[in-house]
Amino acid sequence: MKKKRIGTTELEVAPLNFGGNVFGWTLDEKQSFDILDAFTAAGYNFIDTADTYSWWVNGKGGQSEEIIGNWLKARNNRHEIVLATKVGSETKEHGFDISKKHILKSVDESLQRLKTDHIDLYYTHFDDEKTPVEETLEAYDQIIKAGKVRYIAASNVAPQRLIASFEAAEQYGLPKYQALQPHYNLVERTKFETQYAALAEQYGLSVFTYWSLASGFLTGKYRSEDDFGKSPRGAGAQQYLNEKGRAVLAALDRVAAKHMSNPATVSLAWLLAQPLVTAPIVSATNKQQLAALFEAPLLTLDAEDLSLLDRASK
Repeated sequence: MKKKRIGTTELEVAPLNFGGNVFGWTLDEKQSFDILDAFTAAGYNFIDTADTYSWWVNGKGGQSEEIIGNWLKARNNRHEIVLATKVGSETKEHGFDISKKHILKSVDESLQRLKTDHIDLYYTHFDDEKTPVEETLEAYDQIIKAGKVRYIAASNVAPQRLIASFEAAEQYGLPKYQALQPHYNLVERTKFETQYAALAEQYGLSVFTYWSLASGFLTGKYRSEDDFGKSPRGAGAQQYLNEKGRAVLAALDRVAAKHMSNPATVSLAWLLAQPLVTAPIVSATNKQQLAALFEAPLLTLDAEDLSLLDRASK
C-alpha cells in the first residue's frame, strides 16, 4: 500500500488513520483487538488516540491507551505502527492544560499505559489559550530530547496561536508542529477551508481529519429522527439532518450508485481527493464497517463526482 510522509519527518503512513476513541467506549478490549488486527492485516499502520479517551465514560480517560498498549504488547508489533496520542484535553478532574508541568506528567502516564518507550506523533489536543506557546514547545523539546516523543502535531489550536507557535519555534530553535488534525468533512468545510487550509500549506503540515464521517451521518444510516437511537454516536449526527445534510446524502447516494459503492466510502474518497488531506481518521465497531472504509483509498472520484459533492456540500 502506498504510504505518505508526515510533514518533514521520516514517518510514513497508509492513507487511513484509525481513531481509538471507540476503545473502552463502544468496544471492549477483545473487540478492540479484533478491529486492530483487521486494520493492520489490511496494510494500515497509523493509530490515533488521546490520553483522555474515553473520559466521558469514567471521568478521567486512559482506557483507549491502555487497550492499545495491551494490544501492542500482545502482538509484539510496536516497530510496525506509527502511534499518535494527545495531551491537553479536559476531564472531570482538570480543565484544558498545555502547561509544561502537565505535559511532562502526562507524557509519562501515556507511555506507561501504551507500554512503549516512545510516541511517534504527540498532539496538542486542545489549547488552554493561556499557556505561553514557548512554554508548551519547551516542554515538547525536553521530551523529544529525552526520546519519549519523536514529533509533535496540533489539533484544536486557533490559527493565531498556531502561527505564534511556528514563530516561537523559529525564534528559539524549538520543535515545529508536523501535522494538523482539524474537524473536516463534507458537512463541516468552512472552518478548515477558510482558517486552516492556507496555514497547512504554508507550514507543510500533513492533515489528518477528525470526525471524517460527521459522527456517522455521512454513512447514510441517519436519515430520520427515528434513526438517531441506532448507536451511542447517533446524537452527534442529529445536527446534520437539515436541508444541507439531506442534499449531501442525496449526492453521496448518486455517486455511490454510480460506483457500486456506499456513502461512507465515497465520503472518505472525497476527503482523500482533497490535496491537503493525508489520511482521514476513521473508526469502526465491526469488520463490515471496516470493509467500507478500506474501499475508500481504492475509489477514484472523477471530476463529475467531485463537482456534484462540492455543490451539495457548499
